[in-house]
Amino acid sequence: MNDANVEKATILVVDDEPGIRESLRMILEFEGFEVLEARHGAEAVARVSERQPDAMLLDVKLPEIDGLGVLQALRERGFDLPVLVISGHGDLSTAVEAARRGAYDFFEKPLQRDRLLVSLRNALEAARLRRENLALRQEPDEMVGDSAPMRRLRSMIERAAPVASTVLITGESGTGKELVARAIHRGSPRAAKPYVQVNCAAIPEELIESELFGHEKGSFTGAVRRQTGKFSAAHSGTIFLDEIGDMSARTQAKVLRVLQSGEVEPVGAEKVARVDVRVIAATNRDLEKDIADGRFREDLYYRLNVIPILTPSLRDRSGDIPALVDYFARRFAAALSGRARRFSPDAVAQLQTLAWKGNVRELRNFVERLMVLAPGETVERQDVLEAAGSARAAVSEAALSAKTLREFRE
Repeated sequence: MNDANVEKATILVVDDEPGIRESLRMILEFEGFEVLEARHGAEAVARVSERQPDAMLLDVKLPEIDGLGVLQALRERGFDLPVLVISGHGDLSTAVEAARRGAYDFFEKPLQRDRLLVSLRNALEAARLRRENLALRQEPDEMVGDSAPMRRLRSMIERAAPVASTVLITGESGTGKELVARAIHRGSPRAAKPYVQVNCAAIPEELIESELFGHEKGSFTGAVRRQTGKFSAAHSGTIFLDEIGDMSARTQAKVLRVLQSGEVEPVGAEKVARVDVRVIAATNRDLEKDIADGRFREDLYYRLNVIPILTPSLRDRSGDIPALVDYFARRFAAALSGRARRFSPDAVAQLQTLAWKGNVRELRNFVERLMVLAPGETVERQDVLEAAGSARAAVSEAALSAKTLREFRE
């Protein structure tokens, strides 16, 4: 195969005839694909739920659920993979209905080997480009700055990206831990594979196991259908567990199991599924203190902390503030219909004197505020002082009215 991006792709062949499954397996494996098989529609849906393949070859005439029913089930469950439909009794209405339900292409038996392979490669390439475009639209801010802490951070990313080891990113809120995780994935051999991000702090404790590991239909109240977990969705790629310090002890134990054995146990399932996932975790908490306080598992910490990366605070890289201001100003100018704003040198110098407790995220929001509210085409030092004063006025007034050093410090 010529395209390295599809060379290791996994193809699910769904057909109730063993001879056809075997012949397709031989063709696909000769071309370098990994092949999975399903004998009927229900098994196909279950296979995709356990481990999403890169593409599917799907017969229309199947027992239990026919091919069109499988397409409908995949759409309802949110699976986005190219499906090439095969029919022994091809007719226009079936082909139109298959396309309406999301099929990439339609073939009649007997299959033409070369046409099938060309269509399959095109489908895989289209899916790859779609993932890349989606990632670009969702891409967060770049890592801007050339200070010594940023050079060290980039060096760590370059060394961590090519290997499969787990990574633990620590640092204050707003320092760009998500950017680091994405950069590691982009620079890894898994870059063309899924990247799944989970904010552990944003998911209620009673739902996080289901989100991470999936669940079976009827396994708990409200489980009206089977759900694929984030670990299975990230199979062959990377999962980023943000704010992992907020994870419950029970969920920590199950994550540890995945790291140790590669086994995922959906809620209510009778068997486990195996996954190949690189784990990147992040937290702004002091996990060593949490371990001492009994809030975080020590064995999980050591499993995650194979490659530790610390994101520097903005106060440790204040020399990067001029570059960050320029970067955010250009981005916001495009978002504000080209309404350009230049920051005067005095304004930038004033921004460097402020305390950014929210780090780069706070600076970004502050620049956006100035871009919208500053009256002139150039943001001046006075604009910075007024915008900063409105947010800090209450604190400043209290400090100035203090009668003793203790009151001032408080």
